[in-house]
Amino acid sequence: MKLIVQIPAWNEENTIAAVIREVPREIPGVSSVEVLVIDDGSDDRTVEIARESGADHIVSLYRNRGLASAFQVGIDSCLSAGADIIINTDADNQYPGDQIPNLVAEVLNARADMVIGDRQVASVEHFSLQKRILQKLGSWVVRVASDTSVPDAPSGFRAYTREAALRLFVISDFSYTIDNLIQAGRRNLNVSHVPIRTSVTRPSKLHRGNWNFVKRQAATIVRSYASYEPLRTFVYLSSPFFVLSFALWIRLIYFFVRDNFVLLGHVQSLLVAGILLIAGILSLMFGLLADRIGDNRRLMDEILHRIRKLDLEREHSNRNDESVS
Repeated sequence: MKLIVQIPAWNEENTIAAVIREVPREIPGVSSVEVLVIDDGSDDRTVEIARESGADHIVSLYRNRGLASAFQVGIDSCLSAGADIIINTDADNQYPGDQIPNLVAEVLNARADMVIGDRQVASVEHFSLQKRILQKLGSWVVRVASDTSVPDAPSGFRAYTREAALRLFVISDFSYTIDNLIQAGRRNLNVSHVPIRTSVTRPSKLHRGNWNFVKRQAATIVRSYASYEPLRTFVYLSSPFFVLSFALWIRLIYFFVRDNFVLLGHVQSLLVAGILLIAGILSLMFGLLADRIGDNRRLMDEILHRIRKLDLEREHSNRNDESVS
């Protein structure tokens, strides 16, 4: 059982050494532990320090591509290196390395496909009140959208089985956390969580304040949910149009009956009711079309999974042939 701890890093020369050195190299149930650092176009000494600190693998991107891209490159690299379990942690040392065995144990004992470290946001003293409230609210929304029970959706401290890593693919260009979780929930993967503790860190480089983070994550939630539940999404969108339209039609029918089955005036209400009804019907039709497109999306997801799996099997087979020769 091979475990690889991946660490996306961008200009983290001050903390990367501590993160790597805190990774436990012996974990019950795991035969080997390796560390992979994804250098997201750093222009400081991050790569040099990571190598000196004992990183087993370093993947360097030519320019800063963002956390989501760096995370996906790391997942692909871990799979290529033969990982059976992948742990993702942050390079800012927010998640202590001695918490890694807790995630691994949950994978091994609960047979979870994906495990998320719960920072227990409500009790984290170095989080502001505003951040705690927003994190709690946001996690509730993600639980509904993903159909999971994860209490800390934005947590980047996670464990993936090989199969889960093969099935999930980040589409968002902002952050992998929400996108990944909604995908996992909607693909019926077994998603679990364990309580962890965290350390005080520098302000996040990912966003420009809490409201910027909320805005960008909200867009990710809507896009991800709509991708997997398109018909339901458009039903929600069409509902206000139908409700308002029916209310106006009932009002018009009342006047029509009251005035001896003659509709005197109310042209504006009639026009608005008709427009709202048409808008609702069109929204519902778009939903039906999106649902058909969603079927293709699910087929493409399965094709991507099989292609990735075949590529890895072929790569490992070639390596074995080379070693024998």
